[in-house]
Amino acid sequence: MAELSYPLAATSRDAVRTASGKTVAEITLDQVVSGQIGSKDVAVAPETLLLQADFAEAGGNPQLAENLRRGAELTAFSDDELLQFYEMLRPGRSSTDELDSLAASLDERGAELCAALVREARAAYMRRRLIA
Repeated sequence: MAELSYPLAATSRDAVRTASGKTVAEITLDQVVSGQIGSKDVAVAPETLLLQADFAEAGGNPQLAENLRRGAELTAFSDDELLQFYEMLRPGRSSTDELDSLAASLDERGAELCAALVREARAAYMRRRLIA
């Protein structure tokens, strides 16, 4: 593959794929208007988020890179699951056991970075006495 530059889709439209596997170059406005393109056809693929994470890291932004890597892990979950995770992570909404269970579930489903973040949030909530 040729060396990529940022932004990805501007210079490498054939290298960037959506969640359905289409390249950005394959998506046209006419297809969208005619209904040939669905939501999966324009959803970000985990590989694209990982490429963006590499650019962020190389650009000196490791925090953004980690967020993008966690985002790549989260593409495997449904919208309903993501909303449930969000609700559980709000301070005071979950017990320590519930957050432990969430972290274990994320680990089991291959979202190790997200699981680590849940554990970090749990520890911070405990230090601040937001959960018991």
